[in-house]
Formats: sequence, C-alpha cells, structure tokens
Amino acid sequence: MADAVDAILAQWARERPDVDASPMGIVGRISRANQLLRKELKVFFAERGLETSEFDVLATLRRHGAPYELTAGALLKAAMVTSGAITNRIDRLEAKGLVERVRDTGDRRSVRIRLTPRGLALVDELVAQHVANEERLLAALDPAARERLADGLRALLESLGDTSLE
Repeated sequence: MADAVDAILAQWARERPDVDASPMGIVGRISRANQLLRKELKVFFAERGLETSEFDVLATLRRHGAPYELTAGALLKAAMVTSGAITNRIDRLEAKGLVERVRDTGDRRSVRIRLTPRGLALVDELVAQHVANEERLLAALDPAARERLADGLRALLESLGDTSLE
C-alpha cells in the first residue's frame, strides 16, 4: 500500500537519485498526520461546542488535580503559545462559564485560572469521549505498532529538546 508521500519520494528518486530523500518521508508523514489529526479533532470538539485549544486548557487544569487551577503563566508554559493566545482561550472559557479567574491568596498580583464545577463536569465527560475518538483514529495500528510509533516519536521529541512540560 502506498500513501501520498510515497509518490513524492518516487518523484525525488527520479529527479535527484543522488539525494537520499528518506528523511522527507518521515517528516512529511508526521506533518501530514498532524494536519489530518488536527482536522479530525477540530470536528470532534466543534460538535461539543469547543475548540481544540479550549479543551487543552480544560484538560491541563483537570490533570493537575484538585483544586484544578494554575496560574496563567503555568497555563501559558503548558500550552506553548503566546500570552495573547492563552488570554483569549481563558476569556472564551470564562464566557462559557467553564473557568474562573481567582486572585492568588499568596500573591495578590497573580491570578489563578480555576475550573468551575461546570467546567470540571464537562472535561470529565469529554476526556473519555476524546480518548475513544483517538482510539478510533489509531485503529489502523495494532498495539505493537502503536508502541513502536510512540517509542520512535518519544526519541525524536527528546532529541529535539521536548523533554518536559515543567
């Protein structure tokens, strides 16, 4: 079975047989998979009244445990986006009643972002659905193939310096 990247590699092999284009195959497939997965996730969350980035904020707060709150700076670091982008996400989630801004009792200059009871209930409901959707998206890979892929991607990410959220 051949994919679209195989056609690109065949063209390079024909046009530039002196260049080993096999790295393009890996990077190209990662890039194409990212685009296709993002599209699927966007549809999944849109059907539930959220953007993918909004779910990311809710899930980040939830997985940090009770009291399900972080500083805006910690959210910013976890999301790896600009401060304006995280502020927009928080604003949208606050307007939906899913998070609230609360003053940090230890540092009055700092604001913490906390899941509301409604936000906690929603993320708890959606996380199981999200995992089931991801299971569907990965159905073409058997467990051994998934493990090999995860190991390879982990090694790649580590080599690129992506070793921690902290």
